[in-house]
Amino acid sequence: MNTVRSLQNRPFSQLTLEEKLEVKRLGPERPQLLTTSGLSSRRFTKTWYSKHSWITGCSHSGKVYCFPCLLFGDSQREKAWTQSGVNDWKHLSEKVKRHVKCSCHVENCLKLAFFGKANIAEQLSKAYRDSLIQHNLEVERNRHILSRIIDCIKFCGAFELALRGHDENLTSDNPGVFLGLVNFAAALDSVLSQHLESATVFKGTSKTIQNELLDIMLKTLQCTIQKEVKQADFVAVIADDTTDVSNHLQNVVVFRYIVSGKVVERFWSFCDLPQGNAENISANVISCLNSILPGAHDKQKLVAQCYDGASVMSGQHRGVQSIVKETYPNAHYVHCYAHQLNLILQQATSQIVSVRVFFAHLNAFSIFFSHSTKRVSCLDDCVAIRIPRSVQTRWNFESRIVSTVFEHKDDLKVCFKRIINTWKKDKASVRDASGLLLRLEDRSFILYLRFFHQLMPHVDVLYAQLQKRQISSTFIQTCLRNFVVSINNVREKISDIFHNDSCAVNEEPLAKRPRCECFDEEISMVLEEVCDIVISHCSSRFAITGHFVAATLFESSSFPYFEQCFPSMALESAAASFPFLDEMKLHSELSVIYSRPEFRHCCGAVPLLQLLIESNLAETFSETVLLLKAIITVPMTSCEAERCFSTLKRVKTFLRNTISEDRLNALAMLSIEKNLVRDSIDFNQNVIDMFAQLKNRRAKFLFK
Repeated sequence: MNTVRSLQNRPFSQLTLEEKLEVKRLGPERPQLLTTSGLSSRRFTKTWYSKHSWITGCSHSGKVYCFPCLLFGDSQREKAWTQSGVNDWKHLSEKVKRHVKCSCHVENCLKLAFFGKANIAEQLSKAYRDSLIQHNLEVERNRHILSRIIDCIKFCGAFELALRGHDENLTSDNPGVFLGLVNFAAALDSVLSQHLESATVFKGTSKTIQNELLDIMLKTLQCTIQKEVKQADFVAVIADDTTDVSNHLQNVVVFRYIVSGKVVERFWSFCDLPQGNAENISANVISCLNSILPGAHDKQKLVAQCYDGASVMSGQHRGVQSIVKETYPNAHYVHCYAHQLNLILQQATSQIVSVRVFFAHLNAFSIFFSHSTKRVSCLDDCVAIRIPRSVQTRWNFESRIVSTVFEHKDDLKVCFKRIINTWKKDKASVRDASGLLLRLEDRSFILYLRFFHQLMPHVDVLYAQLQKRQISSTFIQTCLRNFVVSINNVREKISDIFHNDSCAVNEEPLAKRPRCECFDEEISMVLEEVCDIVISHCSSRFAITGHFVAATLFESSSFPYFEQCFPSMALESAAASFPFLDEMKLHSELSVIYSRPEFRHCCGAVPLLQLLIESNLAETFSETVLLLKAIITVPMTSCEAERCFSTLKRVKTFLRNTISEDRLNALAMLSIEKNLVRDSIDFNQNVIDMFAQLKNRRAKFLFK
């Protein structure tokens, strides 16, 4: 059908549509032509076919023709290329150049290229084109309506609001936040308002549609995280577990990596585990890791895993960290530094009896007022501030109690005296208030209170620094050194608290210990011991060992010393901890960095990495950049997991305790990663596309 002789006998215009498509599929015939050109001995070579795809040959006549012009061209124009053929091989190159410049040849090539791509019905039927336009207009309207519904779900998710109400009927007074938002949006959008009034096929507000959209939003955001992880050089995993309001064990998984030079920590999912043993937790962590690191070569990208110090997580033999490391050999375990700080302070306040007794008396203040609203009312009148309660796992709550009692001790005395003098019938309150008043007038209690009031601000500063996402091991080491220096300063100034007039009780106490040098010396020794315990535990618990040694290579204050004496042992430790590094090239790059003054003002790994990237030196210092990214990716705390638990408590409340795990993950993702939703390009349109392809729907959401 595609031979020249066949097309000359039966023109292309007379063929059926199926025959025309078959001719285009077959393409031009390209036989070997054996005839010579007249008296010339030149022959035709098949290389002309590869040079010009439009040339076709005829084995019967021994000539060449133009295939597009033979199909679509006018037989009266360019007759040599459509009717008589060309066999002047000597001047064939010149004839080809003239022919390709002809406008009719260009037009015929264009017709051949687009033939069959457009539906013939569209070319012939105006009614079909009109129906197509009408379909696309309907699709645009449906996608606009669904986008507004998605916006309402995103709003509820971002602010942890319950979507459904008690009764979602049209006449209900409590239809729920979601339907309330939809109705509010309809008041501002006439298209949505008309749809809600007249929709019969698809309204978009049913619980089934809500669940489908939530599932698709979760998948869309997880796909975005997968793409970010694929582009990142390294990734770290953070995991922790807690019990929700239904007393179910929820395990959370968070991923940490670098995107465009910025560290991000992305929530991945909650998982309802039957038991909190190492096998269940590690299986969930590995399952989540397989979702973002599917390939065997991707296993090298996991450089750290951060958990708390419980034996089920940190066990060296069958703990979660050891099980995960069997699959991901580069995943170094990091014991959360915020948990370690709490352990340090618990050790410092529990090893000494007098200090432990002091905090027991201190917690009695918050317990006293928490047992009665009448007591709270008296506290509001006299002090105008509430006393926070202590939490064993959060030391900053103890700091808040110390600060509140110390700064308002005089007002608290007034409050307790009012209770003692006026509450004659409430004997229990009078008894407890008398005991607390004795504490506030006791010299040893006031001395301890003043000491910890001086110590706690330094703890709060370090605790706040540990909560940040943009931290690395180099930054933490600097913060710890500053913390130890601050504790030493407090230790040196312990004697000042005994000479402060505010320690003395101005009013006549109910019971007061004698003020003697032996008594002050005894307390001074106890306070010094507290400082010594904190300092010694900081040195032991936060010791720079293992993969943390690599961070010492980038301490800018040590660069002048490293220039004279290169830290070879630290380099060897870094190469052993991160086997993907080229140790020799890294040595050369670090030697240059140590010798250049431009790098000595970079305090930490993050500023140094930003300087190298902004100066277009990432390729030159490739191994240094690789090591910096690995160090920055290593998480120092599991605080992001704790933040996820706060969201869990707001999403899964007592009135929403039957929420399914998929819906919980979707709502938690919309809340925790609200910035990712905001920054995602065409988020709503991507959700609509997946929603339309999920199953066959009567409503139209795909353009034609």
